[in-house]
Amino acid sequence: MAGKSIRNIGLFGHASCGKTTIADALLYLAGANSRFGKVTEKTSVFDSDPEEIDRLCSLSLGLATFDYKDVTINLIDTPGYSDFIGEAISGIEAVDCAIMVIDAVGGIEVGTERLLKRIEEKNLPVIFFINKLKKENADFYSLFSALNEITKKSITPLTIPIGASTEFRGVVDIVQNKGFGEKGKEEKIPPETKDKVSEYIEKIIEAAAENNDALMNKYVEGQKIALSECTEIIRTGVVQGRIALCLVGEGLDLIGVQNLLDAVVEFAPQPDIMPDIKLGEQVVKRSDDASFIGYVFKTSVEPHLGELCYVKLLSGTVESGDIVKNSTQSSDEKINQMFLIKGKERKEISQVSSGMIAGFVKLKNTHTCDTLIAPKTSGFLPKTEFPAPSISMAIVPKAKGDEEKVSSGLTRLHDEDPTFTFAFDPEISQLIISGLGELHLDTILARLKRKYGVSVDLTKPRIKYRETFTKKSEAQGKYKKQTGGHGQFGDCWLRVEPCERNAGFEFVNKVVGGSIPSRFIPSVEKGVKESLENGCIAGYPLTDIKVTVFDGSYHAVDSSDIAFKIAASVAMKANAEKGSVVLLEPVCEVFVFVSESFMGDVIGDLNSRRGKIMGMEGEGKVQRIKALVPEGEMYKYSTSLRSMTQGRGYFNMKFHHYEEVPKEITKRIIDATKKVKEETK
Repeated sequence: MAGKSIRNIGLFGHASCGKTTIADALLYLAGANSRFGKVTEKTSVFDSDPEEIDRLCSLSLGLATFDYKDVTINLIDTPGYSDFIGEAISGIEAVDCAIMVIDAVGGIEVGTERLLKRIEEKNLPVIFFINKLKKENADFYSLFSALNEITKKSITPLTIPIGASTEFRGVVDIVQNKGFGEKGKEEKIPPETKDKVSEYIEKIIEAAAENNDALMNKYVEGQKIALSECTEIIRTGVVQGRIALCLVGEGLDLIGVQNLLDAVVEFAPQPDIMPDIKLGEQVVKRSDDASFIGYVFKTSVEPHLGELCYVKLLSGTVESGDIVKNSTQSSDEKINQMFLIKGKERKEISQVSSGMIAGFVKLKNTHTCDTLIAPKTSGFLPKTEFPAPSISMAIVPKAKGDEEKVSSGLTRLHDEDPTFTFAFDPEISQLIISGLGELHLDTILARLKRKYGVSVDLTKPRIKYRETFTKKSEAQGKYKKQTGGHGQFGDCWLRVEPCERNAGFEFVNKVVGGSIPSRFIPSVEKGVKESLENGCIAGYPLTDIKVTVFDGSYHAVDSSDIAFKIAASVAMKANAEKGSVVLLEPVCEVFVFVSESFMGDVIGDLNSRRGKIMGMEGEGKVQRIKALVPEGEMYKYSTSLRSMTQGRGYFNMKFHHYEEVPKEITKRIIDATKKVKEETK
């Protein structure tokens, strides 16, 4: 494979824009698949997981390596749903050129802008492909203009449509000045399109002139410029991130896809011309002759192979039997089997060269985001930043005794998908799973059942309420018990004062004159702390209070640590009856990202959840709504948001602060808490 020309490309975009259809079409037109696989017919090369086949959509990253025109193409297909953005982010790490697929009717949607922002942060070359031009109301020309609003790159068209909307039947390759229909068959350019061709030839020349001084001088002087003079300049502009290409088509009818394939070969960069690699303090060239550096951008667990690591070789070569270093984990790994991947197909290879993507199996301690390097090299690549989980659910194994199997399965699933996390929360005594949406968690649990044979029930996570005092109070706590022999005696006065929110707990000793000997003060504090844990009105921990012990009495013989601990808890209960104890609820900071047309519905819904809208700002065509919403009101919010925005909105949230629960809701929470306690007895 050494010395071969390589292209690493990925398809990105909003859900349902046709990425997987285009991926299957590229494979078919390149001769890498004997039939055109289709998502709807459950024959796609890329959607091979049972969950994907069942739902008719991509849920994880897919990879296919194939040859076309003496070029090896590593093609990555990614999901568009926001719940699975982690997979798309992993794909961004592996590619040298991103193909942004846009639905001609849906236009520039939230998911498109979100991914494009990430792609541009990495300064990756971009090709736009406007798909589904055969749909009613599809309008290429207005959409082409809108592209200029979401990127600073100069957008250069390589193909434009023949016919519009339901009459769309082909594309014109502007550089070749030829028309192409289904499967890339030549078609005549209709007279009415010829003016548009001239207009867009001018756009290519303008883009080239803007990126080359000699050509700009020629352009300004009004000299004739041939398209052949522009090709190399356009290619360089794409690689340097100044120019983005734009092509059009209809993936399902194989219109314009052949042109996209040819554009990838012609304009997408060869890996060795991408910027040098920064490995710690070192700078390493991307070539077979350099030290071996590989980055694990994804892992998946396969039934017969075990853990399969998807590795992008940034430099050097590696062979079966080599010992390499996992610098992230500080451990050595022996390279056993390596595979080229095409959907479900695996082709074993003995050597992988710089720029390639391959699957490595039987690595002992290597996971997503790890760096593999040559033994004498040092340093590691920065880890990919994934979004934090935004929703949580509690799970209970259906079968008793399955806890260990559940934990083992969830650990493997987290290794596959870093945006999924889980942990047992001792405060609420629940096993909590967290992810980017309900569809994400549903998919995780379907895989848990299929791969590891364990089923669980989903339940609502208990909310971590708190209690606090709203006014200052003082009360005595006395414990006196007489039995045969020594008795028990403890007596203390406690003052409880409310503090600022999130202040926590403070204990102060203001006893003077020895009314309580200093040796018993720690026991008073211990008694107070135990009372904090059990709360006063609903059993939730007390917080944001200052407790001062200021007086008391003792008995020279009967006083003891245990007596003063009990006396302190009695004093806390007495204070609770005077101090107007209230319930506090966790409030989350929520950011919702939607297009302008859905803002009214989203804001209305957040208000109905007792949310406070804190602000709104535009990010391109996307509006970002900031709100503070009680955590208890955000249960199953991702389903509501998907329904309100036709799957186009997404959100993230994190804990912000505790706030007093309205009185009318407090009783409902207390009753619900009592019911849970009775059920779990």
